[in-house]
Amino acid sequence: MSRRAFMKRYALPAGIGMAASYLALAPEDFPLSLKDSTGMRSRPRPEIFRLRDFRVPGPAGKPPVGIGRRGSTGEKLKKALDAIGGLPHYIHKGDIVLIKPNVAFDRSPLLGANSSPEILGELVKILYRDCGAAEVRVTDNPIESPADCFAKSGIREAAEKWGGRIYLPDGNAFKILNTPGARLIENWPFFSRPFLGVTKVIGLAPVKDHNLCMASMGLKNWYGLLGGDRSQFHQDIHEVISDLSIMIRPTLTVLDGTRVLMKSGPTGGDPSYVKDNDAVVAGLDQVAMDAWAFRNLLERKGPLPDYIARAGEKGGGSADYRGRTREVS
Repeated sequence: MSRRAFMKRYALPAGIGMAASYLALAPEDFPLSLKDSTGMRSRPRPEIFRLRDFRVPGPAGKPPVGIGRRGSTGEKLKKALDAIGGLPHYIHKGDIVLIKPNVAFDRSPLLGANSSPEILGELVKILYRDCGAAEVRVTDNPIESPADCFAKSGIREAAEKWGGRIYLPDGNAFKILNTPGARLIENWPFFSRPFLGVTKVIGLAPVKDHNLCMASMGLKNWYGLLGGDRSQFHQDIHEVISDLSIMIRPTLTVLDGTRVLMKSGPTGGDPSYVKDNDAVVAGLDQVAMDAWAFRNLLERKGPLPDYIARAGEKGGGSADYRGRTREVS
């Protein structure tokens, strides 16, 4: 019998049989083993990804934090942005920009629980008119009904008036995000769909009291992008907020200091809890911005929230804002 005939008749079938026996009988931890005693190996594995770094260095000689005062809301926003180099320095023609406001609750803007629809509308307008953005997306994963929250807060109307596109969450909009260095959310479900193709990211947060972590500002705002059972983090809220400082490296953060929820946060409920103020803050270091807003907008004189120090230790920014702000009034 020729070698070719032998291989065809005996050797090849024997090899296939041995391979099949190995796959069926090999222990579960062996390569290519088909054993699945728990049924877990046959389940599809979630896709894991990492976010890019969206930061843009500020112009030479400009501070990382700008504060705009006096005038209309749009004028205060422009002053704050101009203090750090102007929005066109950071956003360029053709950019796809994602704005992440806080739209957690089904509340009127008068209650201070969500981001200001007026500031959002001004921001969307400037991004298209002055920067030439190709698309502006607005998104959040609210605690209450997303559609109701975006409607009652005024965020949907303000965004769409100037051409912004609203992204609401659904069960297929999340993937597992890997955040190296995070303690609680190193691999955690993340509202990923709105980020597809995005080149720049802006956080837009209210400044408000919070009954668990003392204050909700720029860093806490990113909590709204988490999926899964995020309520479990209430037991270690400062740790998870400090994780958020390295989960996403935004291009810019904007804080609304025009209406500050001074107590009964984060939901509020009474217009008397809200203090009318005269500041919009824009910047590159969200840790410094939170520290400044805690002192100057919430007017708290005690220790800073613990998450601010932890965020600094993880490399999310610096809490020391002295000499790093410019106020334009």
